[in-house]
Amino acid sequence: MSHLSELIATDIEAYLEQHRVKELLRLLTCGSVDDGKSTLIGRLLHDSHLIYEDQLAAVRKDSARHGTTGDGMDLALLVDGLKAEREQGITIDVAYRYFSTSRRKFIIADCPGHEEYTRNMATGASNCDLAVILIDARKGVLAQTRRHSFIVSLLGIKHVLVAVNKMDLVDYSETVFEDIKRQYRAFSSKLDLSDVTFVPLSALVGDNVVEPSPRMPWYQGATLMHQLENVHIASDENLIDLRFPVQLVLRPDASFRGFAGTLASGIVRVGDAVAVLPSGRTSRIRSIETWEGERQTAHAPMSVALTLEDEVDVSRGDMIVHPNNRPRIEQSFEAMVVWMSDQPMAPGREYLIKQTTRTVSGRIAELRYGIDVNTMHRVELDELQLNQIGRCRLTTTRPLFVDPYRRNRATGAFILIDRLTNNTVGAGTVVDRLPGASDHWDALAADTLEDHASPVTAAERNERYNQRPATVLLSGLTRAGKSTIASALERRLFDSGQTVVVLDGQQFRRGLSKDLCFSSADRSENLRRFASVAALLNHSGVIVIGAFVAPNEAVRRRVAQEVGPERFVHVHVDCPVDVCRARDGDGMYARADSGEIDGFPGVSAEFERPAAADLTLVTDQLDVDACVGQIVALLTERGFVADA
Repeated sequence: MSHLSELIATDIEAYLEQHRVKELLRLLTCGSVDDGKSTLIGRLLHDSHLIYEDQLAAVRKDSARHGTTGDGMDLALLVDGLKAEREQGITIDVAYRYFSTSRRKFIIADCPGHEEYTRNMATGASNCDLAVILIDARKGVLAQTRRHSFIVSLLGIKHVLVAVNKMDLVDYSETVFEDIKRQYRAFSSKLDLSDVTFVPLSALVGDNVVEPSPRMPWYQGATLMHQLENVHIASDENLIDLRFPVQLVLRPDASFRGFAGTLASGIVRVGDAVAVLPSGRTSRIRSIETWEGERQTAHAPMSVALTLEDEVDVSRGDMIVHPNNRPRIEQSFEAMVVWMSDQPMAPGREYLIKQTTRTVSGRIAELRYGIDVNTMHRVELDELQLNQIGRCRLTTTRPLFVDPYRRNRATGAFILIDRLTNNTVGAGTVVDRLPGASDHWDALAADTLEDHASPVTAAERNERYNQRPATVLLSGLTRAGKSTIASALERRLFDSGQTVVVLDGQQFRRGLSKDLCFSSADRSENLRRFASVAALLNHSGVIVIGAFVAPNEAVRRRVAQEVGPERFVHVHVDCPVDVCRARDGDGMYARADSGEIDGFPGVSAEFERPAAADLTLVTDQLDVDACVGQIVALLTERGFVADA
């Protein structure tokens, strides 16, 4: 299991070459305080025979003064080296350890568990391929477990090992282990975690860390070390999109001009047609230079120097790509931002934004919402404080070449730098925009068009209809009960003398929106058309009730802006997805499960819960009459209708 091999004694050059070509796995350990992260790493190194004798002697000596395991050796001290860490028995900063086995090389980032060190955890996770999330078997899933799992999901780590630690303190109970698995799966189903594996272990005594434990015969899975050595990460690299940020222009003499950098993603070959951003000039690859000499091909994450067949102006910060596969060239984009400074983030303040090798001036134009990482719900915030996470819209003075972080972690990530102190104050990941979603929302009307002024005033319409116009949007999962409530609400208001109309999402699909599919962009366009019609009806004095899935929070806000915030009432029709499935007589969920319907909210796409709906109706607990009564009460309270 150790890194030693027979070659080290017989052929040192062959051994070094064997070591050089081993695959590298970057991983982090995280979880709540005292879950045993540092102890697990120490046990991993100790049982794999990867600790030198002088290190072991030092740990034995320090264990007498700082140890937390009684007379035994405290393996956590191998990682927790800071004085403050040893005094408090906690991890404060990210600690890195490097080791190798016969199969792989490893870099482990031991991340702190305290909430106040969330920024340190995000830093440690930024380059990792795999996360080991520890859970104390006695305590189960805690708030910090959820917090770290959310950050792991946010940072696009594809592989998660949930290590249920301290099984020795619960008598190696299979029931406890299975209960924790159910707890974790229940909340992690809302996250983008595609590969989750569970391992019961005891880091203190070594059960299932390197060797299988005879104390847990009910567990038939692999040990932690076996999982680390064999998890498949080769396919995680993006080898499709060529992204080569230029770091340095090499000009050793008049006969050579090359462009050095690290391939962020993709493959490049001699003779490939390429384009240089932002100019868009095209050329072909003449040669690929490396320290060992020329190559015919190179792939991410190799560091190379490229030469071009033509004299093209290329500088640091430019990017070389394939002509038909380009990133977004943006001066305004949305991102999830982790704030890392004691000084709060305030929208509008100027920062330096560094993305790949390009640094530009920019600002956070809008903080759309914050994330409560304990509940994963959206919250309204005016600014981001230290360790808080929020979705922001950023604008820059010069364009950046970005991809969604989910597609490319190199070109989808950036840091925010304070212009005065030069300190890093935030880190962000670019969010995939709705393709084409803003095309119609933001399109300007032709200059020759004029608004038609009606001779009938709004006050006259209000007096005639005995109401103020409003748009009530009922949003929620398919089969949550939106259309049923909308119809009952229409009946109730009509019977009380109101002028009201229902615009149902399914009716729109059969008529005005029959040309649309169910992609994110088409869903956005469907809501835009609804908002336009609703605004026209509101101008005519009519109350509009809309029943749409409307899964995207940003699009719902655009609806509110279109009809006017003073007229907009958002009702979230909240219903558990399993109840919606049970009500689904048309088989929509089954078709989504099979892949027949793509991007289906609640199955293959996210339904973004509203941060601040005007009213939430839990329809698996309330009947239709009760739901209608609450909506009518809200409309009455806000003065849209008299008592109905």
